[in-house]
This record gives sequence, C-alpha cells and structure tokens, in this order.
Amino acid sequence: MTEPRWLSDEEQCAWRKFAALLTVVPAALDAQLQRDAGLTHFGYWVLAMLSEDPDRALRMSDLAARANASPSRVSHVVARLEEQGWVRRQRASSDGRGNVAELTDAGYEKVVRSAPGHVAKVRDLVFDGLTPDQVRQLDELCTAMLAHLDPEGTLTTAPPRRQ
Repeated sequence: MTEPRWLSDEEQCAWRKFAALLTVVPAALDAQLQRDAGLTHFGYWVLAMLSEDPDRALRMSDLAARANASPSRVSHVVARLEEQGWVRRQRASSDGRGNVAELTDAGYEKVVRSAPGHVAKVRDLVFDGLTPDQVRQLDELCTAMLAHLDPEGTLTTAPPRRQ
C-alpha cells in the first residue's frame, strides 16, 4: 500500500481555515435567509437563477446546471418552492419533453425582497474583511481551484449580464 500524501504543516493550516469557512459561511447564509425570508440558501439560489433568465423560466436540467446541483436536488427544492407559489412547473412547450421551472410573479417579488439582506450578509461574511487586492486574490484562487476541479468548465460561475 502506498503511503498517503499527508498535508504539510502549511497545507494543514490552510486546509483547516478553508474547512472552517466551508462550515461557517453556508450556515450563516442559511440562517440569515431562513430568518429574514423563510428560504434556505439553496432555495434562494434557485429563485435567483430563474430571476436572471430573460424568460424567468428554465428547463429543469438547465436549472440544475446553472445551480451547480444534481437534478434530484433541484427537483426537490423546486417542489418546495412550488408549494409556496414562487415557482410553477410545466411541460416544455418546445418539444413536450421534460419540465420547465418558471418563476411566478410572487417568486420574483420574493427574490427581489430577499436580495438586499442576502447581499448584505455576503458582504459582511466575505468582502468587508478583505482589501480590494485580497478580493482579486480570492478570485484568482477560486479560479485556479475550479479549473482543477472542473477542467471542462461545466460549473456556472459567471455573474449575470447587467442590462
């Protein structure tokens, strides 16, 4: 059996800090959105992805790709959002195959009302403690890690185009 490639002291230190962020940031975002909007962070993310589409509607498979999630996870969350009246599912009209998730007017209002508190929390958790140079470094580090993890570039990371 081959000896594992143990982390160096420097790598261990960096990993533990990164692992702490992986725990603290999502939990804080979830707590803020649950408290202020009655949404999970992923539920908000799904609504946001739909709100950014010009038609406010996406095939379920496209929504899963944009949300960087499995189709089953997206289907489960869309079902919960549909129960709230924020999303409507229907058969794709273009070919009759597959389902489309469409953001309702109530869903659009929900994401618009939820966005200011969410972005304030993102700013507080991530950006307020960084200098502009550190924000650029964070972007470079994330780009490098994503290129390694996703060499085909299938993950959605680009911000929406401003109109």
